[in-house]
Amino acid sequence: MANIYSSKTAVAFLGLGVMGFPMAGHLHGRGHQVTVYNRNADKAQRWVDGHQGGRSAATPAAAAAAAQVVFMCVGNDNDLRSVVYGPEGALAGLQPGTILVDHTTASAEVARELAHACARQGVHFIDAPVSGGQVGAEKGQLTIMCGGDEAVFKQVEPLMMAYAKAVTLMGATGSGQLTKMVNQICIAGLLQGLAEALNFADRAGLEVPLVLDVISKGAAQSWQMDNRGRTMAQDQFDFGFAVDWMRKDLGLVIAEGKNNGALLPMTALVDQFYAEVQGMGGGRWDTSSLIRRFRQRKAGNSS
Repeated sequence: MANIYSSKTAVAFLGLGVMGFPMAGHLHGRGHQVTVYNRNADKAQRWVDGHQGGRSAATPAAAAAAAQVVFMCVGNDNDLRSVVYGPEGALAGLQPGTILVDHTTASAEVARELAHACARQGVHFIDAPVSGGQVGAEKGQLTIMCGGDEAVFKQVEPLMMAYAKAVTLMGATGSGQLTKMVNQICIAGLLQGLAEALNFADRAGLEVPLVLDVISKGAAQSWQMDNRGRTMAQDQFDFGFAVDWMRKDLGLVIAEGKNNGALLPMTALVDQFYAEVQGMGGGRWDTSSLIRRFRQRKAGNSS
């Protein structure tokens, strides 16, 4: 397969949420010819207004029509189907030999489904969920885990490096999504452990910022501790990866666990803790808001 990568590759980006908006911007910043699509046309126009030479399209098919590579970053499996299928979907505009890359965190099942649909049309497909959140997208420092054919992956890897610090092929189609599930299992457990630890430190009368400073230099250190520990202590959650999104992701994990026989007792428990946070009105709070459960109980016990 000849390498299609150049400094002026024609690409489309479908989905301009908190992740897709800056990711498309990084592609534009590297000199690529970027056409964007978003269900909210006003947001697509705002992207165009901020990226001279960028264009928007009224439908996914129109955005994909002139693209060598089409990237997607939407909400869930059903959102993916809505932008890929139908007379106005991306597949209606993609030409044989082009590549469809999906950055959505979705199921491995839908990744395989889309790959088969693409193959029937002579289009290549890569599932490529990301980790690093909004800040990682804005800084161009995402970690991307991919599934698909190695030769196709090699074609789009340089493009993805526009907004990533690491891009890795994990295996066949669906392997990227499965790896992202592993990532979310780890994050859920780390955040619950951190919430319990900080609540314990507070109950013990310790100076929580000092505790974090000390233990972050030892074996307990993690990205979550370094980036969320102090904001958790300060009860700040109006940023970052939303609880609603994490519950969607953990639902995918639990469903996949039922399929492959993996036991996920901690993940299922933390998922229910997040359901409690949603019940407190925290669906859009950052996932570190697990600690609010302890604070609410403490307030209730003291009243």
